[in-house]
Amino acid sequence: MIRIATLITACLLCWSAPALAGDTPAPEGAEVYFVNLSDGDTVNSPVTVVFGLKGMGVAPAGTEKEATGHHHILIDRPPLGEGPDGADELNYGLPADDHHVHFGGGQTQVSLDLEAGDHTLQLVLGDMNHVPHDPPVTSEVITITVE
Repeated sequence: MIRIATLITACLLCWSAPALAGDTPAPEGAEVYFVNLSDGDTVNSPVTVVFGLKGMGVAPAGTEKEATGHHHILIDRPPLGEGPDGADELNYGLPADDHHVHFGGGQTQVSLDLEAGDHTLQLVLGDMNHVPHDPPVTSEVITITVE
């Protein structure tokens, strides 16, 4: 009986894996960008960050609709796809922690409480499962200074 349950579980995992494989296509020319911040800006906390999107639409996490996604902001970490977990985040979705903030409700701006000092920010659009599109729709990494 245990062998049958194990076999069924293995089959279900194999069957569901493609849904998490980062294979949601991004339209050609899709872009995500910071509307109100530029590399090198000096700001005060809390920092308002407004997300811009061109060539795609915003939809809450869990919404299966072509050419849509929801925003994530990467804070003080390597660019998407780089660093120790870079390959995994491209294929299996972004974690939710202090360095990966999710906006699964379809939000298009946030107010961040950041400590004084330099901080890097990058926007990433994720599909219905928080997995970056193929190809990934990302902003440039910017550095801001919080006074």
